[in-house]
Amino acid sequence: MAIYRGPGGPGDATTDAASEAALVSTLVTQAQTSAANASTSANNANTSATNAANSATSAATSASSAAASLAAIGSSVTDAANSATSAASSASAAATSATNAANSATSAGSSATSATASASAASSSASSASTSASNAASSASSASTFATNAASSASTASTAATNASNSATAAATSASNASTSATNAANSATAAASSASTAFTAATNASNSASAAATSATNAATSATNAQAYELSANEWATKTSGPVAGGEYSAKYHAQAAATSATNASNSASSAATSATNAAASYDSFDDRYLGAKSSAPATDNDGDALLTGAIYWNTTANQLYIWDGSAWDAAAFNVTGGVTAFNTRTGSVTLNDTDVSDALAATTGAIKIPVGTQAQRPTPTKGMFRFNDDTDSFEGYDGAAWGAIGGGGGATLLLVTDRSGATISVPLINGFLAITNRSGGTVNVPVS
Repeated sequence: MAIYRGPGGPGDATTDAASEAALVSTLVTQAQTSAANASTSANNANTSATNAANSATSAATSASSAAASLAAIGSSVTDAANSATSAASSASAAATSATNAANSATSAGSSATSATASASAASSSASSASTSASNAASSASSASTFATNAASSASTASTAATNASNSATAAATSASNASTSATNAANSATAAASSASTAFTAATNASNSASAAATSATNAATSATNAQAYELSANEWATKTSGPVAGGEYSAKYHAQAAATSATNASNSASSAATSATNAAASYDSFDDRYLGAKSSAPATDNDGDALLTGAIYWNTTANQLYIWDGSAWDAAAFNVTGGVTAFNTRTGSVTLNDTDVSDALAATTGAIKIPVGTQAQRPTPTKGMFRFNDDTDSFEGYDGAAWGAIGGGGGATLLLVTDRSGATISVPLINGFLAITNRSGGTVNVPVS
């Protein structure tokens, strides 16, 4: 009976079956290892996706912080960019892990295929061994058991490979999602940067507006100050009365007060003028009642038609004579048109005064006559016979044609006996103890004599 040696190897059927079973076990172990690697890669991909999501969340948080705080805009944008970079790196790592998982799944699939092929070959060998089992039934039965176990292992490996493939697909999906999240995070970071730029622009505009507002406030304050100065100046131009406002010009109130004062003065002047006019009219009426003017005949009434007042006068143009009303008749005055005295001391006509008239006039009173009084400096140009009272020497003096000399009385003059060059003695009056000496220029010097 022929014996099956297996595919190309020496030995009996039992040895070949054991070798195949060992090979199948090794392949199953490799498939399990590949499946485990695929699961690890999937976990890594999931972790990377989570990291990407966390990075995206961090990017969103950084963008929100950038919008909330203008002072941290630069830092937040940098953090958002770094987070986006980290997310991109994580997504790339996830994609790499997914690729590795896919490669591991492919390797597991290849191992499973090899295991299946080996299982098929083992099944063929088992069939051949069954054909040869007539001589080795126990060995064939053991080989059949091992073949069944190998088939189970191969099935398990195939299931593991399928699961690994599914895991790889899930990992690839997670990686894709992580990439999308990373893209979204990058977009969010870009939007955050744009928002930050907009916020910075708004802040710049706000700063410019604040600066403009400050300038406007300064201008408003200046305008208010100027308005106060103008108001003060206007108030002074309107009400100041203590002096000129500027350039010698005065306020309206000052001029108004001056005008009021002028008006009051004008009113007072008008009142005074009216009073003066009334008084003048009364005075003129009084004068008109006393001097009746020039008339050709004696009037019987005054110019107003009223009774004649005693002392009234008029000029008679017919007789060229002044007449006075004595209360009952018109009397001719003492002089006529020629200015001559027409009556004196019972004499009428052209009267000439004589010494007797003067003596009689002086003797008719018990009083005194007053002569001129003055100082020596006030002496007039002398003419012989002048008589006056010297106010410096308190004495009467007269001019004899050559010099002024004292006249006894009034000053209590004392005579001083003086001998001249010829030996003659003359008497010189002393006035109040002074000797009056006339110098060459005609001036008089009083020399005290004890």
